[in-house]
Amino acid sequence: MDLIQVDIIGLSTSPSSGGAYALVLGEINGNRRLPIIIGAFEAQAIALELEKIQPPRPMTHDLLRDAFNDMGGEVLDVIIDELREGTFFAKIRYVHDGEENQLDSRPSDAVALAVRVDAPIYVAPLVLEEAGIPTEEEGVSAMASAAPPEDEPKMTRVEQMEQQLSQAIQEEDYEKAARLRDEIAQMKGKQN
Repeated sequence: MDLIQVDIIGLSTSPSSGGAYALVLGEINGNRRLPIIIGAFEAQAIALELEKIQPPRPMTHDLLRDAFNDMGGEVLDVIIDELREGTFFAKIRYVHDGEENQLDSRPSDAVALAVRVDAPIYVAPLVLEEAGIPTEEEGVSAMASAAPPEDEPKMTRVEQMEQQLSQAIQEEDYEKAARLRDEIAQMKGKQN
């Protein structure tokens, strides 16, 4: 399987998020972003490592890194390989005693470990096709949000939501974009 390498673009939240954050991954050789909703603790673990802030005691992901090191294992990479019913799935691939293995993981935990061991992060093409959000919009004008003239048909609900999705991406509100993307996919699924 050809995998697409991504990098961490950022973490974002909003006051209405209820403590959730959006981990935003960006395609290294492309223009798509992949927002993944994660918990506050995982967001903190990723942010601390990205900012090179050492907590006074090891965090869970530090413990996992140290366990790999002490047992002679090496984390090869992290793969976000599946999206089922709005939930992302990941694998941590590693080598121990010359044998390659993998661990099932939440993407947030896998990414928190990857930043600690400097391992690359990959996404399966199907996941990025389904949930990725392009950042370069084609044919979107400043008039996109204006009301249509009377002789033009009104937009469907899905079209309105797609327009809101484009706006959320332009404003880099990836949490809102992820929610809209999931709602649009659900609505399109009901239409088919």
